[in-house]
Amino acid sequence: MKKLLLLVLIFSACTTLAQEKWGDLKKNKLTMKEIPPVWPGCSGSIEEIDACFNQQLSKHIMSNFKYPTKEYEKNIQGRVVVSFKINTKGFVEITGVTGGNKGLQEAAKRNILKIPQLTPGMMGGKAREINMRVPFNFKTNK
Repeated sequence: MKKLLLLVLIFSACTTLAQEKWGDLKKNKLTMKEIPPVWPGCSGSIEEIDACFNQQLSKHIMSNFKYPTKEYEKNIQGRVVVSFKINTKGFVEITGVTGGNKGLQEAAKRNILKIPQLTPGMMGGKAREINMRVPFNFKTNK
């Protein structure tokens, strides 16, 4: 009887830890909570962290946006999409760039590479890579 009681207590403790720390256990199915990367200075609930991240990323892109002089003077326009990941250490790694010409692509990559080190995203209590894509629209007023 004591062994059965001990076994029930251990199982209850494990279930409680799983629910609080990493996710929910419902009908024998474990649902893991994904925590997005955290921009320096952001805090709060997962929704608040995510909203803050998006706001800070937009602010970063706008403040670091530079139209390459050569392309601007030649009225070269285009849409560039930068694919990148935030690795398990919180650093940005470019995984791909499409659209535009080489000069526009390099400008967009430089902007993304200036993102500061972040707290990495988490899943199940472990750091994980998060993939992202950001479009850049280069248009002149000429």
